[in-house]
Amino acid sequence: MCPIQKAQKMRIKSINPLLLLLHRCSSKHLDQIKAKVLTSPHPHTLNTLLTSFTNSHTPHYYTFTLYNQMLQNPHTHNHFTFNLALKACCLTNSFIKGQEIHTHLIKTGHFSHTYIQNILIHLYVLGNDIVYAHRVFQSVHIPTVVSYTSIISGFSKCGFVDEAIGMFCVMSVDHNVDPNANTLVSVLSACGNVRGLNVGKAVHCYWVKCFDEENVIFDNALLNFYVKVGLIDDARQVFDEMRERDVVSWSTMVGGFVQWGFCEKAVAVFNKMVGEREVRPNEAAVVSVAGACASIGSLRLCESVHLYVRERGDIPIEGKVGNAFINMYAKCGSVRNAIRLFKTLRFKDMISWSTMINGLAVNGLGHHVLPLFGLMLVHGVAPDDVTFISLLTACSHGGLVDEGVMLFKGMVDTYGISVHEKHCACVVDLYARAGRFKEAEEFVMGMDIEPDGPVWGALVSACRVHENEAMVRRLSETLVDKGVSGGTLCLVSNSYASSSKWDESMEVRNVISSLGLKKMAGSSWIELDV
Repeated sequence: MCPIQKAQKMRIKSINPLLLLLHRCSSKHLDQIKAKVLTSPHPHTLNTLLTSFTNSHTPHYYTFTLYNQMLQNPHTHNHFTFNLALKACCLTNSFIKGQEIHTHLIKTGHFSHTYIQNILIHLYVLGNDIVYAHRVFQSVHIPTVVSYTSIISGFSKCGFVDEAIGMFCVMSVDHNVDPNANTLVSVLSACGNVRGLNVGKAVHCYWVKCFDEENVIFDNALLNFYVKVGLIDDARQVFDEMRERDVVSWSTMVGGFVQWGFCEKAVAVFNKMVGEREVRPNEAAVVSVAGACASIGSLRLCESVHLYVRERGDIPIEGKVGNAFINMYAKCGSVRNAIRLFKTLRFKDMISWSTMINGLAVNGLGHHVLPLFGLMLVHGVAPDDVTFISLLTACSHGGLVDEGVMLFKGMVDTYGISVHEKHCACVVDLYARAGRFKEAEEFVMGMDIEPDGPVWGALVSACRVHENEAMVRRLSETLVDKGVSGGTLCLVSNSYASSSKWDESMEVRNVISSLGLKKMAGSSWIELDV
């Protein structure tokens, strides 16, 4: 054994009893132990002890107490001491202590060490203080790849994605620093947020050209990037070519297909994930496939996913999973299963209540919504804007006009929720379905926001049902100037046609064609028992 190894071994032997003693003793003995430690005031010895505290589960109180004691004597600490103390700040989210250390570094002249500056950047990024992180970065004389990776990650994390991409683009130009895998992962995250397609593809090409290694973290970031920018075929190609795939890879692919409306493919990938047993689906994958089943409207698929989760037993049907399953069954028309699941939830949050209220509303059970909403308030759960959309929809379909108007006023006056277009469309639909066109029109004219397509569409649809030709004629003269969608104008045309006003109907159709507007095609699903 060489002399250095012997010295290290002796040092460890001398420190371990102190660590053991410190763990066993109460805080009243801490001063005595620190005095014994500091009788041998060699910085390297004390830094080793500080490292042990930092890397263990010791409360950060001991770490910072030892650090403070070391500062009392200029011979008992060096620049490595500050590095270890800052690492402890990062691990314990002690941002105020980190600022204190930063101040001391500037006063004592230790701030110029690059590795200290790098960990300060990381500390401020963890605290979402990108301003100070960037200030520290600007003070680095010769930034390293760690410096650039930390600040790029910070910009991306704090929402300054343009700055993150810009920093990446200049790092090799300004300081001849080549990015590593962690840098590229941070850049891909930023590119996905702003749909920076060209930069993201350039990162992909750079990886293929310069890195001959398997890195599942980078592959997952690349997969997520292609999903976010809507290149789902490219994402599938990356997924298929991955030699190593973890649960994040599979979950991203399932969620990507759901996000862009390819719900059948999402279910197929989930089934392949279960069948191949390469990894086991996690909560995110289950929530995504539940959304796919809800969009498809297949009760059989819903029941199979539910059965799989129940048989596994390690994914509790609570929280996000429970809410997703309630929504899944409600959208497939199985209100009984949705209610049964809702009752079994131990912790019902605002999303749970809102999902159940919406499920009753869309399935024609509006009269059960108000009692459920009352129960929600009794449990101390405050509604949000989405909850009120479901409540107003239920009142509209159930003919509960006065109750709906009361809820709308309470939303604004009691809960202080801002009015959105969907709320206004629901109120207009509420009045118009009941044939109260004067109140509906007065509401539209008195809106603080510009009425959009759904608002006018609700009014035109009700006019068609109640055969209010006079209002349809008035609306048709103004809707073209409002720039509404082709779907809303098609409703006007259909209203004329239902009253045998063929010339007026064709006139509106010609306007639609001349403006180049198109109506989104509708679709229906049926499930066959075979």
